[in-house]
Amino acid sequence: MIKSTTRAVVLGAVAAMTGSTAMADGHAITVGYFLEWPMPFQYAKVNGDYEEALGMEVNWVSFDTGTAMSAAMASGDVNMSVSQGVPPFVVATSAGQDLQILDVAVSYADNDNCVVRSDLEIDKNSAEDLAGAKVAVPLGTAAHYGFLRQMDHFGVDLTSLEIVDMSPPDGAAAIAQGSVDMMCGWGGSLRRALEHGNVLLTGDEKTELGILVFDVTSAPTAWVAENEDTVAKFLAVTAEANAKWNSGEHTDEMLSVIAQDAGMDLEATRATLDTFVFPPVEEQLGEAWLGSAAPSFLKGVADVFVESGSIDAALDSYEGNINTGPLSSLDM
Repeated sequence: MIKSTTRAVVLGAVAAMTGSTAMADGHAITVGYFLEWPMPFQYAKVNGDYEEALGMEVNWVSFDTGTAMSAAMASGDVNMSVSQGVPPFVVATSAGQDLQILDVAVSYADNDNCVVRSDLEIDKNSAEDLAGAKVAVPLGTAAHYGFLRQMDHFGVDLTSLEIVDMSPPDGAAAIAQGSVDMMCGWGGSLRRALEHGNVLLTGDEKTELGILVFDVTSAPTAWVAENEDTVAKFLAVTAEANAKWNSGEHTDEMLSVIAQDAGMDLEATRATLDTFVFPPVEEQLGEAWLGSAAPSFLKGVADVFVESGSIDAALDSYEGNINTGPLSSLDM
């Protein structure tokens, strides 16, 4: 079930490619992002900072999953995506879609997880009792990767589970209704699900196991090649917004704007942002991220998906899918 559904999503995206990617016409670009996923860039988004820096209109389109972002970039409907999860990026590129990572959008370990229904009384000490459970998982996403790694850690046979492909909002609704035993997701959906269940592993426990969770800004390779100046200017605005947030000196000013744009209340926005890390440009270009660790991590994610039967094959290397050129050009 996992393999066929994930493959359908990926092949749909790849089939949408026509050999050329929609180009910015000098008047507008279209950028994908997530609602209920508050980030500093939204402060710049609302204030028109991107339009001012790029000298063109920026159209923003919200998505439920990173796999949908891949499909939209494949069809040319979207030029760039902010905060696409690494797993959907890996799924798409492994299937032949020519995408590039342009920066590390956000690192988070406690904001992407799986929740088990409370009445089952299953925790990390009794995870084997999940056998026979019905699980809502958004296939090909960061949550899917985390789910696979956790099940492997606990020794739960995937064939013993009924795995249903559901977006996080649908998964949260399903666990609230008691129609699934476990859901995996992020953001507002994860918070809602936690009202009805518990996680098996905390963010710190996942990190110790090497289950990293981070998102990237991504775009089609052909589009980046023809719009390098636009890309660099876009990344510069994002970096400036992150630096402003990281300084801690503008929290109240930025929080209300970000919350409104994310479609969240202030308390939920603050709680979510407390679990997020926005690495500065110099750190992103270092060995811990894009400078060295990222290619091997992408390969590791792909190998997990291959082993689980979710994708047919991994690339030999993902180094060609990381482009630090625009980020390196920033004078930050």
